[in-house]
Amino acid sequence: MAERRATVGFSYHKYEYFYTEHFGFDRRFYAGKKVLDIGCGPQGSLEWADGAALRVGLDPLALAYRRLGTRDHRMDYVTAGSEHIPFPDGAFDIVCAFNALDHVDDLERTISEIVRVVAPGGWFLLLTELNHAPTICEPVTFSWEIVRRFEPQLRLVDERHYEKTEDGMYPSIRAGVPYDHADHRQRYGILSAKFQKP
Repeated sequence: MAERRATVGFSYHKYEYFYTEHFGFDRRFYAGKKVLDIGCGPQGSLEWADGAALRVGLDPLALAYRRLGTRDHRMDYVTAGSEHIPFPDGAFDIVCAFNALDHVDDLERTISEIVRVVAPGGWFLLLTELNHAPTICEPVTFSWEIVRRFEPQLRLVDERHYEKTEDGMYPSIRAGVPYDHADHRQRYGILSAKFQKP
């Protein structure tokens, strides 16, 4: 039987590695958990987490994604920006922002909202590009020090820096080439950070 594929031709299983093995978790870790994916896109990013109690993709374009077939995905989509997450304090055991933080309108408000909705003992998983010039799609730019802006409300557990290849963020993380901080050329980098809320 052919593997079911998510919207626009991508297998939703391609995401599983980044939510699990990359951060030292496995699929069982998500069992019974409430999970929020900020800036989820239309590709069913949380479909693989079938043991989760709640799978929510948050995206300001979520309503438009219905034209791409997201109603068929095994996750909920919520149309909202990360500056105003429409859930109560501590609503999620795991909050993820993959390739999303540099797309927001208000970074400080987004950070505050992320901290607010992570449950005590819960996790925030961050993958983001940085050191780039602002663009229309990526209006926010920041450096490696972005991790400090989540402290002390969230405790940094793991931080990794990668070089970005021409293949994009996810293949670059898979390649695992450490960012050379001794090379002072201006260029993109990729930050991976894992936080826990005390």
